[in-house]
Amino acid sequence: MAACDEFTEVDPIGPNADNFFNTEEEYEDALIGAYDLLQGTFWGNLLAVSASDDFGSGGDAFNYDQPVVQNVNYMIQTPADQEQLRSVWQLMYAGMNRANYLLENKDELDFSGKDEILAQGYFLRAYYAFQLVKFFGNIPLKVEERNGVNRIADAQVLAGDELSMQRVASKSVAFALIQEDLKEAIPSLPLTQDLPYKVTKGAAQALLGKVYLFDGKYAEAATVLNEVINSNQYQLTTGEDYQNMFTTDGENGPESVFEIQYTNVEGAGWDCIHCSEGSYFVQFNGPRSPFDDPVYASGWGFLLPSQMLYDLYDDNDMRRDVTIFDLRELRDSGGNYSAPREDTGFYNHKYMPRKADKAGNANTAELVHKNNYRAIRYADVLLMAAEAEAQSGGSNAENYLNQVRARAYGDNSMDYTSAEGALIDAIYEERRKELAGEGHRFFDLVRTGTANAAFDEYNANKPDDFQSIDFVENKNEVFPIPQIELKLALAEETWGQNPGYTNN
Repeated sequence: MAACDEFTEVDPIGPNADNFFNTEEEYEDALIGAYDLLQGTFWGNLLAVSASDDFGSGGDAFNYDQPVVQNVNYMIQTPADQEQLRSVWQLMYAGMNRANYLLENKDELDFSGKDEILAQGYFLRAYYAFQLVKFFGNIPLKVEERNGVNRIADAQVLAGDELSMQRVASKSVAFALIQEDLKEAIPSLPLTQDLPYKVTKGAAQALLGKVYLFDGKYAEAATVLNEVINSNQYQLTTGEDYQNMFTTDGENGPESVFEIQYTNVEGAGWDCIHCSEGSYFVQFNGPRSPFDDPVYASGWGFLLPSQMLYDLYDDNDMRRDVTIFDLRELRDSGGNYSAPREDTGFYNHKYMPRKADKAGNANTAELVHKNNYRAIRYADVLLMAAEAEAQSGGSNAENYLNQVRARAYGDNSMDYTSAEGALIDAIYEERRKELAGEGHRFFDLVRTGTANAAFDEYNANKPDDFQSIDFVENKNEVFPIPQIELKLALAEETWGQNPGYTNN
């Protein structure tokens, strides 16, 4: 019996909560661990672009490869779909769990600078929760009341606590909880940071403004987004700097409000793609092999811009070439080109794989692209502020819209006029053009109630041999909770599946 006890009583490897948070360095280590899961957000970026009406899934023309990406593109995803959808659920909750590990131990030690560390933790918890709400709606959260305000609880999210959690009543309730975390973070965050991965006050304010927009709180959104603009910390890049903004040389530039950092230094394996420090998302955007180009590397031929999106841009709008890589001439000439599924001849130029980024990488190159994800750009802030001002009766909407247009055209020749129609519709179209291929479009359609009309327009104008997108209102605004996660949490009855989806 003693031998069995000796065998089962094994000391844990590494520190645990009982002997951690004794030094400032350990708080920093816990914070870095919470940041680390941001790199797993490439799964959500991949699905968000595929869900857009402006991008087809692409992929192998002869096989239904990456079926979850394909299903999301056609809006036929089910709770049984695993792979990417489950990764969004798991990794974003894991990120919340790590942020909570820091926050629930916030009182273990006092030291100078702790408030800023905790503020970054609150931002990260809000960021992960926001991703989950966008994808899955009124997600399960532990909630506490503190100082008369309901907040996300400073308690671990997925460490045996699943059975005690309940889904919040609505998206709006979840958004309100996220807003409280961001309001907690903002006062203790600096305007600038010493390292690019660290969140700033402007990033937290911009995210709060975005959450307010999703929650329909336009006056509050206008107030906080104007604070970002009036801080004078950011500016639109122009000319050649704009054309290079989505390359590795353009990372963390003056337009960057918040970027998720990637590197190709550390490798990964196919059994744990998110374990790398690089972005897997980039690989999907390159033309399929064989494709030989002095600058660009081949990829897997996914996320193909539509002809409708290409035609939306004026010829003198520099965003068209920044956003869309046009290979129609190579395709039509019979050159060294492998056609993907539902080929448009267009590719997502912003995140195409580049040969220079693979140089010196001896690991699995497909898994470790080092191109950062531009999570929040100043152009997005200006357009969100324009929308918030237009919706709340403010006076700055046209000015903010025209700043973005002037960068796109090189002058003020395309400033908004009432002859175009409603100002709010012009702002929505500008977001569509400015942010194409970055994963915002689908969620913009959902939050503005225009998704059904957009997909109807796509279906009416798509090539005859392309599959229709079957967007169903009151269902496809969110994605199904992965059925296996419901089973593991013993929550098929208590949480229930999202409306319109049926567990198998």
